[in-house]
Amino acid sequence: MFTLPVSNVMEKGKLIATNAAATVFDASELMAENKVGAVLVLEGDALIGIFTERDAVFRVIAKGLDASTTLLREVMTPSPRTISPETPFGVALLIMHENGFRHVPIVENGKAIGIVSARNALDPALEEFGCEANRRKKLYAMACMA
Repeated sequence: MFTLPVSNVMEKGKLIATNAAATVFDASELMAENKVGAVLVLEGDALIGIFTERDAVFRVIAKGLDASTTLLREVMTPSPRTISPETPFGVALLIMHENGFRHVPIVENGKAIGIVSARNALDPALEEFGCEANRRKKLYAMACMA
């Protein structure tokens, strides 16, 4: 999995984005509706920032700002580190680890096309864990019936 390009790991066709004039409340609603921890901030097709759940906590809530009036341009992470779709997933995870963030935008030919998160590494492992847990439950149930 770690050698796969991030384009194989990211969710296809799920670019969650807004503009810098959106409020923190609007961005948070968008993130909640899509069950994601970050939203890309675009100007046209160009990526100008990223707003994450950590930004909401550290830059908005902890500072006592009003989410319904605070604009993303005031609290987003501007000019975030990006990777290309060909970047191996393991390299993306290393970038996140070394820089202390959980999301990296994917940019191709100057256009944001997606995002990869540390959670992408957990999803396959959690799926495998769930399958194993179900298998063990069935074996336990069968042993109890015998």
